[in-house]
Amino acid sequence: MKDIIQLFTQESTASTFVIIAIISILGILIGKIPVFKIKLGIAGVLFAGIFVGHLGAHINHDVLHFIKEFGLILFVYSIGIDIGPRFVASFRNNGITVNLLATSIVVLGFFIAVLLQYIFNLDVEVIAGILSGAVTNTPSLGAAQTVITEQIPNGVEHAPVAGMAYAVAYPFGIIGIILVMFILKYLFKISIQREIESYNKDVTGLSGAMHSVHVEVVNPNVIGKSIEFLRKMVDTEFVISRLKRNNEFIVPANTTIIQQGDIIYGVSTDDKYPKLEVTIGPVHKTGRVEITGNLTMRHVLVTNRAISGKTLQEIGLSEQFPANITRIFRAGTEMLPTSETTLEFGDTVRVVANRDSIDVVAKYLGNSQKSLSHPNLIPLFIGVLLGVILGSIPFFIPGLPAPAKLGLAGGPLIIALLLGHKGRIGSFDFYMTPSANLFIREMGIVLFLACVGLGSGAHFWETIIQGGYMWMLYGAIITFVPILIVGIVARMKRINFLTICGILAGAMTDPPALEFANSMAPVQAQATAYATVYPFTMFLRILSAQILVLVLL
Repeated sequence: MKDIIQLFTQESTASTFVIIAIISILGILIGKIPVFKIKLGIAGVLFAGIFVGHLGAHINHDVLHFIKEFGLILFVYSIGIDIGPRFVASFRNNGITVNLLATSIVVLGFFIAVLLQYIFNLDVEVIAGILSGAVTNTPSLGAAQTVITEQIPNGVEHAPVAGMAYAVAYPFGIIGIILVMFILKYLFKISIQREIESYNKDVTGLSGAMHSVHVEVVNPNVIGKSIEFLRKMVDTEFVISRLKRNNEFIVPANTTIIQQGDIIYGVSTDDKYPKLEVTIGPVHKTGRVEITGNLTMRHVLVTNRAISGKTLQEIGLSEQFPANITRIFRAGTEMLPTSETTLEFGDTVRVVANRDSIDVVAKYLGNSQKSLSHPNLIPLFIGVLLGVILGSIPFFIPGLPAPAKLGLAGGPLIIALLLGHKGRIGSFDFYMTPSANLFIREMGIVLFLACVGLGSGAHFWETIIQGGYMWMLYGAIITFVPILIVGIVARMKRINFLTICGILAGAMTDPPALEFANSMAPVQAQATAYATVYPFTMFLRILSAQILVLVLL
């Protein structure tokens, strides 16, 4: 019994782990409680940590610091790996626009902080901490404290004040972003379902659901032509699965010649029917998929790393086997395959093939659940290693007394994005199963928030009573005004609401806000926008915090 009591009364490694476990349990439960139909979600862990810290929990601060940083690394790395395959493409499409919007949020927040310091004559360390807390950016706080320590007389004594201001401003930094998301949703009367459909259309190139259809060949311009010729004509409108001729189904090869009276079965969407009718002939919905005779259909996992990352044209499945891929399922999204569509490790594809060849086709694609679920620990730690090294490299900027760094958040994120985009390097595959990725992400953010709350809670209430409540107000202004203005501008530019939520969370480098945004809809729009703006925004946040201190000295 004595040993158990000591877990709560002594500053040890064991006691720190016990307290963090308690905070995590309480925080997750708090996050599930609806308040006016709003749930804090994972952010509840932060407030549970503040409460326990206020009660005077005994912790080992070195252990606490390690757990916090390790949790942050796990969180940002899992995001980068998940978003990496789509990161480059998203940057080509709208990356410049979303980064400009995120940069505008950073710049507006910086000038509002300068204005507040001028109006209310705030100490430099106070406004620096408020700015970092209002934008929920821990690395910028560290950068500001370094400059304060080196440039202000008795800076070692002033630096902790910045940390206190950070803790006071941090809670509304999370709540403010969520509040703006709700304001934008109701201000523009946004339908989440329509936003999901719009995003899926942008990603897959489809408008509406896919249907199994069959087309009668009546156009003389395609009669006598090969299936390969027809595939090129309707590559983005129609995926050919099989052909019915003389009441018999076959899987057509590229060299199969189209005859009058043939009926071609496949997959398409409603908006593509008019073009198909002009190109081939009358279109009919097949309804329930009919696979008869010598043909069969099977869902197959892509786990053959040799073909991962290659286009369907490069793989040439229909040229090697009597088989066609009619649909691709990836990250919860159903895609209509074209010749330029790539297959990624972990995809599920729908294959139509001859019964005697389907097993060979499945083996060629991989179809190994064991390969999919096997943990890739070496690539994970390689990524973490490279990320920490990158985050530790100083960026020397003329005029600043201390070098800027990407830190333990920015470095691992950028490396994960690159590795996720590359997919594999030699024999190392950096793919992470969705379940493993989600587990690592949730574990990382819970550990991080529990430690931040615990470290900030000791003097939280005392600081608020002694005038710190005004710091909270200043922080709320820095949080609320820039993201509301930019959010309105972004929506007026007809940017997808879910993408806007990701921009706001990324511009504020706020993982809890991203988790809340993700809970709105089961798509990748929020996380993709977050990862697109996060690296550059992180650098700007670190840099602007140091510049703020130097400007106001």
